[in-house]
Amino acid sequence: MAVIVHRIRLHDGVAPERFESWVREVDYATCPELPAVRAFGVQRRAPGEGGGPAEYFEIIEVTSRGDFERDMRSEPFRRLVADFEKMAAVVDEWSGERVGSGYRAK
Repeated sequence: MAVIVHRIRLHDGVAPERFESWVREVDYATCPELPAVRAFGVQRRAPGEGGGPAEYFEIIEVTSRGDFERDMRSEPFRRLVADFEKMAAVVDEWSGERVGSGYRAK
C-alpha cells in the first residue's frame, strides 16, 4: 500500500466553506470510482500550526502508485482536478510505502 500526502493552499478569495463543502459532497463521493484508492481524507490545519502557506492536507492510501496513476487518467479523476484547480493548489507532495501493516483501531 502506498500513501500520498498533499499540502493544499486555497486560491485567494476562495472561502474555506466552499472548498470543504466540495470535499464532502464531490471529492469523497468520487472515491469509489477510483479503484486504487483504499482510503482518503482531507484535514484542515489546526490553528496556530506552522508549516507555511498550506491550509489543508490530504492523505490518500492507494493500492500502488502505478495503480493510482492509472486512476489519474480516468474521467472521474479529471473532473476532480478541474474542480479542484478552480479553488486550490497542491503546494507540496510526499509519498511512500507504509512500514509493515501499521495500526488501525477496529
